[in-house]
Amino acid sequence: MAVRVDLRTTASLLGTVIKGLAWPLSVLVLVALGYGESPVPFAVPLVPALVLGEGLERLERGDTGPREAFLLVALAWLSVALVGSLPFVLAGTGVFARPTNALFESMSGITTTGATVIQSFDVHSRSILLWRSVLQWLGGLGILVLAVGLLSRLSVSGAQLMETETQTRNVTKLTPRIAGTARLLGGLYVGLTALLVLVLLALRIVGMAPNMGPYNAVAHALTTVSTAGFSPEAASLGAFSPAVQWVVILFMIVGATNFVLLYYLARGDPSRLRESEEFRFYLTILAGATTLIVAALAFEEGVSGLDTVRHATFQAVSIFTTTGYATVDFDTWPPLARHVLLVGMFVGGMAGSTTCSIKTLRWLVVAKAFRRDLFTAIHPEAIRPIRLSGRPIDEGTIRDVYTYTLVSVVIFGFLTVFVIVDAARVGLALGEFEAMGAAASTFLNIGPAFGLAGPYGSYAAFPVSTKLVMIVLMWIGRIEIVPVLVLFTAAFWRS
Repeated sequence: MAVRVDLRTTASLLGTVIKGLAWPLSVLVLVALGYGESPVPFAVPLVPALVLGEGLERLERGDTGPREAFLLVALAWLSVALVGSLPFVLAGTGVFARPTNALFESMSGITTTGATVIQSFDVHSRSILLWRSVLQWLGGLGILVLAVGLLSRLSVSGAQLMETETQTRNVTKLTPRIAGTARLLGGLYVGLTALLVLVLLALRIVGMAPNMGPYNAVAHALTTVSTAGFSPEAASLGAFSPAVQWVVILFMIVGATNFVLLYYLARGDPSRLRESEEFRFYLTILAGATTLIVAALAFEEGVSGLDTVRHATFQAVSIFTTTGYATVDFDTWPPLARHVLLVGMFVGGMAGSTTCSIKTLRWLVVAKAFRRDLFTAIHPEAIRPIRLSGRPIDEGTIRDVYTYTLVSVVIFGFLTVFVIVDAARVGLALGEFEAMGAAASTFLNIGPAFGLAGPYGSYAAFPVSTKLVMIVLMWIGRIEIVPVLVLFTAAFWRS
């Protein structure tokens, strides 16, 4: 049978994506020159990005159907990760002397995971460390545009749920054209990033953040709004004052909020955000997790006070929003606190945000559906539709949510087993809790975990085979599983 995927159209669109990388690479060339560092790691990839991108873009472009969209989504993230790894390889410093580590860092960046293989930050140039932040910012922008522009059309990213929850007839048409909607949300994303840069610099000016210079302000703004978590500081946000940490907490919460609701809020319509059942559910989960961690630290370690509340709030928000920053080494916290964070890796922020993981909207549907199942087990004749913010959800959508959640848990289970077995193969001491944390953190795009991969640790010690599998699963997890797995079905390629 003939293949129905229009490869020329997909390649042309992919060329536009690759060509677009020339802009951030050009900016990093200037940054490197400004700091007196070698611009070669950024100047060299600039040429093939332009040439290859331009060549592919010139291919004849037809209509973009579901198959082309699936293929484009999968190849775009993979291609950007490959190109993004070149500056690390060309720099060749520290762990980046090994191409596998460079690709791991790049995939972790563009998928906004935040898992790092860096062991010593001092050996890397400021421009290379900033490139990590730029990749994460691009990844956050990409997934935001993708969620409302492509995945929603394919019913992958819970479009029906987002439309119900945000009281929007079609999330792809906040403006008459999809491109206009993408620009609108992208502009909001850029605006939030710029606002955070200004706030952080203002804290420095008033003496509340003495070590928050322009470089750190930009680097952390890029990875906060994108809920991504790379920091050029070895101590992450622990290197900064409490005032900075409270501000970052607020912006992590905002970055993990549905951008469609933020758009209406920016237009002066707070009612949709106020009436959003998912938003209330999301804030309740954050408050509950923070309370549990504060209680664990107070009763099991005997510490309390404002600092304890701040650290507990920061880490709960950081992990639950899949950002991955740290203010303390939470790997040393008591078991209850660490297990709350592990559970939080499976939660994520709101649908339509820059966050990863399963997301609160799906968990809200699962909770409502399970409660309905308990009721109908007693009253089998009852008909009780599941509602979000007062509006009914299609039963097919509920089944899709159940399936997605189950598949995510199954993949996590297989990855955990693989991590344990592969570590044992090379004689690496790794406990089951550490393996579970590393598996959840990479597949669900969180970043830090426990043990070797703790908040002040590194994934460098994991076997090459484990890192390669993690690279693939970071890719799969970031783009909602389906766009990659569907490529391996015969039906996708046949008419």
